[in-house]
Amino acid sequence: MVKPGLPKLIATDLDGTLVRSDDTVSDYTHEVLGRVRSAGIRVVGATGRGPRLTSLTRNDIRDADFLVMAQGGWVLDQADSTYLLRSRLSGPALAEVLAALEAEVGELSVMVEALEHDDSPLWGDYDPTWRYPVVLERRPRAACLTGDVIKAFARSFAYDVDELLAVARRIVPPEVASVTQAGLDYIEICPANVDKGTGLAVVAQAVGVDPADVLVFGDMPNDLPMFAWAGWGRVAVGNAHAELRAIADEVTLTNDEDGVATYLDRLLSR
Repeated sequence: MVKPGLPKLIATDLDGTLVRSDDTVSDYTHEVLGRVRSAGIRVVGATGRGPRLTSLTRNDIRDADFLVMAQGGWVLDQADSTYLLRSRLSGPALAEVLAALEAEVGELSVMVEALEHDDSPLWGDYDPTWRYPVVLERRPRAACLTGDVIKAFARSFAYDVDELLAVARRIVPPEVASVTQAGLDYIEICPANVDKGTGLAVVAQAVGVDPADVLVFGDMPNDLPMFAWAGWGRVAVGNAHAELRAIADEVTLTNDEDGVATYLDRLLSR
């Protein structure tokens, strides 16, 4: 059922949703998002990317009023470049999670994101399967866990990412850490009670928007919490993971076909 009127806020995932497979965002998408904002609808980028990728993220969604980053753990108000939320996971808590996982699935390849300035390195194990350009500082795991971290990435040599996520969901207590996956070969281990839904709730409270007036777009399991939270509409792109498609209200075109922009263009012209 198509709702009347327009949402008051739209939030979209970036990689695999707004961003195309060649890591670009089309001029058409930028133009449509500009019209969305001109219509008085707030725009939020909701991404797994950590704060070390803030400049890249700003470029990919230029009309965003807010950025929800690091799977919901960091929330940036673009108006004055201030953070409304900065969440971190303690090194001992992460060590506990990794030990529990390795007891179940065997050795993991682990990278840790701990620094927040632009283009900060990841720490840990070099892994040739990592899809994106990254500066990696090789460190023993113990050295990576001496302080708080933003999040960690873990890959199994024996389980695919969905299988590893299923194990993590079963054995990692939610009061210790949250776990998800965003389309790479890794699960992501984040602070407890952190996800895109909680991050968007911070934005909604700051601007006085009810979840019932929020429209969201996504493609992967890390988008499930914001799909559960938003009430105006939940739209999966055509290339989305089956788990997300199963709970979406609608499915638009793929990211490579500018599915988000096409949907919003149609919505604005109603």
